[in-house]
Amino acid sequence: MSDQAAANSQLNIEITEEVAEGQYANLVIITHSHAEFVVDFINVMPGVPKSKVKSRIILTPQHAKRFMKALNDNVVRFEAAHGKIQDLEETSFPMNFGGPSAQA
Repeated sequence: MSDQAAANSQLNIEITEEVAEGQYANLVIITHSHAEFVVDFINVMPGVPKSKVKSRIILTPQHAKRFMKALNDNVVRFEAAHGKIQDLEETSFPMNFGGPSAQA
């Protein structure tokens, strides 16, 4: 590929300051239909009985599969550099995090 062709095929991606700040999520719920995958990112707080979806991403099945492969590749590289990530399924972790109930 020539330099000119490579320059023409690059994406110009812009991110707003608000989006760049990101959203913290410690729970992900994934559902799907025949046409799409819906990925809901949720922040569950200790002692708070109700949590809100912070972000919802809707993907085609093809993009969901590409995302899965990309995420897997990144986890493999992360573990190669930093060691094995402990799976929460391997530990006892109550959904209320063992903390006190929230009060206003």
